[in-house]
Amino acid sequence: MGAYILRRILLMIPTLFGIMAISFAVIQFAPGGPVEQVIARLTNQGGSDRLGGGGGDAVGGANVDVAGDVSSKYRGAQGLDPEFIKKLEKQFGFDKPPLERFGMMLWNYARFDFGDSYFRDISVLNLILEKMPVSISIGLWITLLSYLISIPLGIRKAVKDGTPFDVWTSGVVIVGYAIPGFLFGIMLMVLFAGGSFWDWFPLRGLTSDNWDQLSWSGKIIDYFWHMTLPLTALVLSAFATTTLLTKNSFLEEIRKQYVVTARAKGLSERQVLYGHVFRNAMLIVIAGFPGAFISAFFTGSLLIENIFSLDGLGLLGFRSVVERDYPVVFANLYIFSLLGLFVGLLSDLLYTWVDPRIDFERRDV
Repeated sequence: MGAYILRRILLMIPTLFGIMAISFAVIQFAPGGPVEQVIARLTNQGGSDRLGGGGGDAVGGANVDVAGDVSSKYRGAQGLDPEFIKKLEKQFGFDKPPLERFGMMLWNYARFDFGDSYFRDISVLNLILEKMPVSISIGLWITLLSYLISIPLGIRKAVKDGTPFDVWTSGVVIVGYAIPGFLFGIMLMVLFAGGSFWDWFPLRGLTSDNWDQLSWSGKIIDYFWHMTLPLTALVLSAFATTTLLTKNSFLEEIRKQYVVTARAKGLSERQVLYGHVFRNAMLIVIAGFPGAFISAFFTGSLLIENIFSLDGLGLLGFRSVVERDYPVVFANLYIFSLLGLFVGLLSDLLYTWVDPRIDFERRDV
């Protein structure tokens, strides 16, 4: 197993390099880069306001001369001082060739040095750590709730396969999976967050304004009060997928010969189900837990974070792409890709933990 783990870790290096190289190449052809973003904001504001409340810091305090009409390779830069444009390029690192910038980025990222945000006065790493608690809360609770609902329901559906219980629960599961989470979130907001009906739950944020003044029990209640609607919107489709996966896994195992043999020996259905079938059927479900958590943690909550104003990693990544805040974009991509690769390895290790008969040493990576 040690050799297999080492091979997988070594394989992560070219995989991660390929991901970053392709993304970096695509960015080079994307219109509206950070320099254009600054130019657009300055020209729209008459060249007098500061960028995002602090444009002097973002552009190095350079003065803008809008009286001239100097041609530029940047759209909308006519009338700006060429020296100012050069300072902008130097500020954002675009005064260097692309290959040199890419090499410097890889060297810094290998040391987990992600630099500073272009448009926020904070380091990228601190910015990500600042947003992480919200995404951890969402990802952890979605994964936990979906498994707590899905596994018992999936087992019950497998045992009752073809019965009215299986039919109507399948209908509920399919409808829940078909409804987009963000659409269900909007519906919950309209119904229960002071829209057109009841005002039972808060509309935004993870905690109330008086959070620091609450007792520890009050903080717990306040936290779950804020999380109820976002989690309900997200868990609907999450538990549907895991439920059907659990049911199909159990049905496949129940029809195998060893189950027939166990029943012939006089074992009860409960002993057969939980003593023999459960371990084999749950292999794929348990091994998929890390991937399910990472999916909910990083990607599953983008629209929900936006709808309920939860300032997490999903919303941060989306805003960074829109603003062309490339250090934040590439840092998110690097961290998420690295975690995804390690989660894939962890899933394989979970397979061997659940079923020691699996030996990855005998198979190619």
